[in-house]
Amino acid sequence: MIKDLDYVLYNGVKIPAVGFGTWQSAPNDAYTAVLAAIKAGYRHIDTALVYENEEAVGKAIKDSGVKREDIFITTKLPADKKGYDVAIECFNTSCKNLGVDYLDLYLIHAPWPWSNIGQDCTEGNIESWKAMVDLYNQGKIKAIGVSNFHPENIEPLIKATNVKPMVNQIRFFLGNTQPKVTNYCQDNDILVEAYSPLATGKMLNNPTLIEIANKYNVSPAKICLRYCLEKKTLPLPKSIHEERIIDNLALDFDIDKDDIIRLDGVHEESLDKPLRS
Repeated sequence: MIKDLDYVLYNGVKIPAVGFGTWQSAPNDAYTAVLAAIKAGYRHIDTALVYENEEAVGKAIKDSGVKREDIFITTKLPADKKGYDVAIECFNTSCKNLGVDYLDLYLIHAPWPWSNIGQDCTEGNIESWKAMVDLYNQGKIKAIGVSNFHPENIEPLIKATNVKPMVNQIRFFLGNTQPKVTNYCQDNDILVEAYSPLATGKMLNNPTLIEIANKYNVSPAKICLRYCLEKKTLPLPKSIHEERIIDNLALDFDIDKDDIIRLDGVHEESLDKPLRS
């Protein structure tokens, strides 16, 4: 079953193949949703310091009754925090918020501040990455990675430390799959995580998608999520509604190769602009 399926990162760490996202979830909603997600079988929870819901996520994990070591927790260094010391400080803050003494995955949230997309922050990213490598070597993080990074953002990190990211979490969904970034990562054993895999709902009325969903007798949302898995990426669906939370994990079907080719042809130009996560 999908809920039991893992990817294996290049350092040998297993990561559940479908994660549960908490972006734009207020603390109360995040608490309820994460509890429902864990009850439904999710064992991979994704948050970030800037989401301002880490404490609620941590409380839900604790209250779920599932052992800490059985939950894969991801959080992120804020995009505007660049440097060695600030990375350590933010890591400690996130662990305190979550009520944990280690993280399963820690990511640099973006290569630049969201207020200045495209700014060259190479040196700051290198220093942040060095801090994360040190935390990883100390056993405080099981895996480290980046988010929203392009190859030109990743290469300096590798050159400076000889450690490549284990994960790159990017906007990836049917109709907009960032092939340059995706191909680079997959060619270099960097797992691609797909945030906003439903394009925040904006793809669900696409005629081709609806036709194929009807063929498999599943929802358009399930086709979007299964498509991510067929592309060997890790989808991070998000919902605060229990029925959808449960439904988004029911992905135990395959999409025929011919239908994948049809889905590959779907494109929405309106969705090309960056989506903040």
